[in-house]
Amino acid sequence: MKLKVLGTEAACGVGTGNGSDFANSTAVRLFNSGTTARLISIETSTASLIGTFTLAGGSTEIVYKEQTHEIFSAHAEVLGVGVAITG
Repeated sequence: MKLKVLGTEAACGVGTGNGSDFANSTAVRLFNSGTTARLISIETSTASLIGTFTLAGGSTEIVYKEQTHEIFSAHAEVLGVGVAITG
């Protein structure tokens, strides 16, 4: 899998209403730069919770979402950037 980076990696917002749609990206690469597992939440642009998952410390995941859906985490050590999946 190859990634095309669509923006600048930044700390995820912490708490509902503080999420980011990562410039309307439908795929977001998340990296937990800490050693503690952190809860990741995805919500609508009106702060209605869609779902959650736990991202282990030091791990990376690609999250697929609707363009307007937002992602936030339980701690700012989780970093995210919009990506496109190629090849």
